Amino acid sequence: MSDQLGGQPWSSRRGLRRTLTVLALIVLVIAAARSFGSKTPASATFSGDEAYAWVETQCDLGYRIPGTAEHRAAGDLIIEQLDSLGWEVREQTFDYMGITVRNLLAWAGDGPAILLGAHYDTRRSADEEDPSVPVMGANDGASGVAVLLELARVLNVDRTGGRVYLAFFDAEDGGRLDGWDWIVGSSYMAARWGEARETPLDAMVLVDMIGDRDLQVYYEHNSDPDLSRAIWQTADSLGYSAWIIPDYKYAMLDDHIPFVQRGIPSALMIDFDYPYWHTTQDTPDKVAPESLEMIGHTLQVWLENGRPFGPAVVAPVP
Repeated sequence: MSDQLGGQPWSSRRGLRRTLTVLALIVLVIAAARSFGSKTPASATFSGDEAYAWVETQCDLGYRIPGTAEHRAAGDLIIEQLDSLGWEVREQTFDYMGITVRNLLAWAGDGPAILLGAHYDTRRSADEEDPSVPVMGANDGASGVAVLLELARVLNVDRTGGRVYLAFFDAEDGGRLDGWDWIVGSSYMAARWGEARETPLDAMVLVDMIGDRDLQVYYEHNSDPDLSRAIWQTADSLGYSAWIIPDYKYAMLDDHIPFVQRGIPSALMIDFDYPYWHTTQDTPDKVAPESLEMIGHTLQVWLENGRPFGPAVVAPVP
């Protein structure tokens, strides 16, 4: 893979700040007066409906296949939303198999760092059903992106105790098609982490295919057990243990693996019991706002509690 990945440096995408008008100054003064004396901004509540709207918005663009205008538009939309929410955003581009691949990375806060990731590309062939038709990727692609974008809106980063990175990986889902590998974008990012002075990572959490109406998210065998248990225990404390299930089921090749290989504790949240995987039926009607909310709310609470994990703070496996 490495001989095909000739990369380019990160390019900054900071949003321009326009000069404040008198009206904007008045609004700021009123907001400051209302918040005077508060120590930490209150967290907003993760909304499954808001996340689901992002699933629909991505699918409305069409198939987000690397190298297409629809794919480019999806990446631009992600950047625009993150920038509007005040996150720092950069893009990382490189060439692979004649296509320009574009990873997106956003961050907020300072201190010990954690990375949350999802892939935003979709598969160009529904090879589990009709290889001549692409996959819409409402669950396999859009659901993870939707959770991260809603987290970007509601997360109180100060309460996390450090820096939070959000990664939107490109070229995850082209494996076994025309000589492509799987997890191309995440492999590139992980191999070069730190070259642009990214903060070393304490942990990485990947969300993929987590919008299924019949949600069943199990421990994954390639994930760090302490990190997984901490997140799943948070889900249990919120009443989600019937859907985020503390039992092992699958071992997956997914975007967390390049980080695992670098020794970074990583956890995958995935529902691989999804009958519409890599078919033409992976459409928004198969995704439930309630499923998105259970995943996003779990991660928000875990992060804002200081993202604890490890043998000292997590009960051992029974």
